[in-house]
Amino acid sequence: METVVRILHWIVTIGLILVVLLQPSRSAGLSFMGAGFEGMSSRRKKGLEAMFSKLTVGFAVAFMVTSLALAFLRR
Repeated sequence: METVVRILHWIVTIGLILVVLLQPSRSAGLSFMGAGFEGMSSRRKKGLEAMFSKLTVGFAVAFMVTSLALAFLRR
């Protein structure tokens, strides 16, 4: 059982790292065009940012759950 949780923990860890690295920075919207400029893909960017935000929260929760499970299994 511990091996299964450990493998799941590694998968979640790698997923969390990738999702955090793929997130656009908060200041990416401020380009040389000015803060008020909204491009054609502004709606798509906001949807992508929301998706990455939800994925980050999901992976973080899964990371904490698998960490706690591993701690209890080691007892």
